[in-house]
Amino acid sequence: MAKVNVKDLSRDELARFLVSMGEPAYRADQIWDWLYRKYVNSFADMSNLPRELRDRLAEQAFISWPTLGKREEGATGDTTKYLFVLSDGEAVETVLMRYRSWNALCLSTQVGCAMACGFCASTLGGKIRNLSPAEMLDQVLYVQAECQRKGDLPVTRVVLMGTGEPLDNYDNVRKFLHILHDPDGLNISYRRVTISTCGLVPGIIALTREGIPVNLAVSLHAPDDNLRDQLMPINRRYPLAQLLPACREYGEATGRRVTFEYTLIAGINDSLEHARRLSRLLAGFNCHVNIIPLNPVRERDFKPPAPEAVARFCAFLKKRGITVTQRRELGREITAACGQLRRGKGWGEKNWE
Repeated sequence: MAKVNVKDLSRDELARFLVSMGEPAYRADQIWDWLYRKYVNSFADMSNLPRELRDRLAEQAFISWPTLGKREEGATGDTTKYLFVLSDGEAVETVLMRYRSWNALCLSTQVGCAMACGFCASTLGGKIRNLSPAEMLDQVLYVQAECQRKGDLPVTRVVLMGTGEPLDNYDNVRKFLHILHDPDGLNISYRRVTISTCGLVPGIIALTREGIPVNLAVSLHAPDDNLRDQLMPINRRYPLAQLLPACREYGEATGRRVTFEYTLIAGINDSLEHARRLSRLLAGFNCHVNIIPLNPVRERDFKPPAPEAVARFCAFLKKRGITVTQRRELGREITAACGQLRRGKGWGEKNWE
């Protein structure tokens, strides 16, 4: 029988697993503390468990821990990119972003991505597979343990904006979120977690129904269906007439303001006419627009607009009453910025040159 990765189990599932071994359910709380507070990766290190139980656990289960393929530091010290090699040889990228009073982690939810957005590196090579809850948790745990060793600020915010579409891996992401949120474990509040989606409407509806109050960031990138169809093929399945009501309902149900991410691409979606259409589209919507000047991807022909064009676009939206900010640029020099993360295997050597 295949061994169980205990990080793929919720706390209740872990308790049931231990009861099936003839152990009391409270052992789950002890193991949980070792996994998510002390960051151990061996049952042998769980000193408050009987030795016989530790031996049996090692026979029937295992604790995953990521293999670091490479680490790269940004020039200004505010960004670190990690290449984590998975058990099957695939690899994903994760980014630690340092702010004045907190650290945030951008993590991946899939190996590759099936959404085929035309300006994003994550879609190169397509989707290979989903990440398990454990593989997502391991990204957080590795970086959290490293921050602790180095005396750095802990990770207190998590953004699901690495490779993959989180809502295309809904069940695993949901379990990951519940474990991440557990107050006796990593204890990262839902309200400090952001899920970025290209617009998978069924996933947004599912989040709404389950009442998971994370921050929702929707990759919009165009003010109308015609342009969005070209940039983001998912729009042909879920056009704006379906996407915007789902976002509005999510905001109303959770009390969270929805963020619309808008990557500005020179000559494509950055004119004042595009800004005018966008302001009309979002009029009366309790939302926030996050403007992202395009981060170049070498396989794509798109270019970022001039700074003046970015400023004009933002100023126009503000005059129309739209809450807008320009995203802080982090990690572009190590291809760790928005839209630059990618599948590791088959791309990693080139990407880490």
